[in-house]
Amino acid sequence: MTGLEKIIKQIQDEAQQSAQEILAEGKAQAERLSQEALEDGRKQVQEIEARSQTAVRNAQAAAKSAADLTIRRAVLEAKQEIINQVIQKAQDSIYALPDKDYFDLLLKMVSKFSLPQAGEIQFSKKDLGRMPAGFEEAINTAAKGPLTLSATPCEIDGGFVLVYGGVEENCSIGALFYAAQESLQDKAQAILFA
Repeated sequence: MTGLEKIIKQIQDEAQQSAQEILAEGKAQAERLSQEALEDGRKQVQEIEARSQTAVRNAQAAAKSAADLTIRRAVLEAKQEIINQVIQKAQDSIYALPDKDYFDLLLKMVSKFSLPQAGEIQFSKKDLGRMPAGFEEAINTAAKGPLTLSATPCEIDGGFVLVYGGVEENCSIGALFYAAQESLQDKAQAILFA
C-alpha cells in the first residue's frame, strides 16, 4: 500500500467512525425524544382524564340540582293547589250556610264594614230572594249609620255592596276572600304543612 492509499484509507476509516458516532448519537437523541413524547402523551391523557372526570362530576351535580329544583317546584305547586282548594272550600262553605247562619254572618259584616253615615246596601238576586223578614231593620240595627236596602240586585255571588255617595265598597264574599288571600294562604300553609 502506498502512502496515498494509506492516507485515503485513514480518512475513510475516520469518516466511517465519525458517521457511526453521529448515527449512534442521532439514535440516542431519537430515543430520548420518543420517550419525552411518550411521557408528554401520558401526562396529556392524565390531564384529559382528570378534566373529563371533573366535567362528569359537574354535569352530575348540575343534573341533580336541576332535578332537586324540579321536585321542589312540583311540591310547591302541589302545596299551592291544596291551599287554593282549601280556601275555595272555605268560601263555598259560606255560600252553603243555612239561611239563618248566612244572614247572621252578613249582619256581622255590616257591623264591621259600614260607615257612620247614610248609605245604600245592595245584595245579589239570590240573597234578595231568600232574605228573611225583618232583615232590613236588623241591618240598620247592626250598621254604624242608616242604610237603605236597594231593590236592584248587584252582580255578586254573596255578601253585599255598600254605596256611600256614589262610592261603592265591595263587601262580597269573593272580594273579601280575594283581599285576604295572602293572609289566608299563609294561615292555610301553617295549618296544612307545619
